[in-house]
Amino acid sequence: MPDKSPIILVLLPGMDGTGLMFEPFVQVLQGFEPRVLRYPPELTAYADCVAFARQQLPVDRPFLLLGESFSGPVAIALAAERPAGLLGLVLCVTFARNPRPRLAWAAPLLRLLPALRLPLPLLRRVLLGSRATEALSNLVAAMLPQVPTVTLKERLLAVVAVDHTALLGQVLVPILALRASQDRLVPKAATDWISAHRPTDIVTLEGPHWLLQTRPEACLRALQAFVQRTEKP
Repeated sequence: MPDKSPIILVLLPGMDGTGLMFEPFVQVLQGFEPRVLRYPPELTAYADCVAFARQQLPVDRPFLLLGESFSGPVAIALAAERPAGLLGLVLCVTFARNPRPRLAWAAPLLRLLPALRLPLPLLRRVLLGSRATEALSNLVAAMLPQVPTVTLKERLLAVVAVDHTALLGQVLVPILALRASQDRLVPKAATDWISAHRPTDIVTLEGPHWLLQTRPEACLRALQAFVQRTEKP
């Protein structure tokens, strides 16, 4: 009999690395088996995150790979290795290279600055916008203490230096890019850059950078439609 097990959805987290911010999306996820990866705080370089994630990919079931924000380059690198069972790549509010290349000049200054924790009100405004509900604000407040400020600083420096554009051409599976219309961190140009170097199915949803958190049902519908399109002969 054919295997009726749901497709595994491997979720690679944003810059915090905790995976906690996937909670609103996982709660509504239907038709998929979520597997949330969590980066240890000491992993800040992209190469190290890729090596860590590679060891946790499914080996006996079909799966989708979803990279959110910081983890976009991780997901691209893994998909470029063409692991067995990979059905598709989902890039959510993310990038293949530094999404703000014009600010790369500031990297030396960033290295000199102390690792400071951003105030919660600012994070809510930038990441959640007008959709900062009490539940989401509480989730952010619970996540922040688990991430050392030096970890966030080093991962931000990794974003400034990354460029996985060349790897896009090595990805053979279909790609879905979820883009947020009110994203204050990753501009539209970052998704356009990916699409210019590799055919990509782009879906733009109304919402802030934390799209999976504020529009989980809409993201799920886009994911389900993507799977249906890729399954057509």
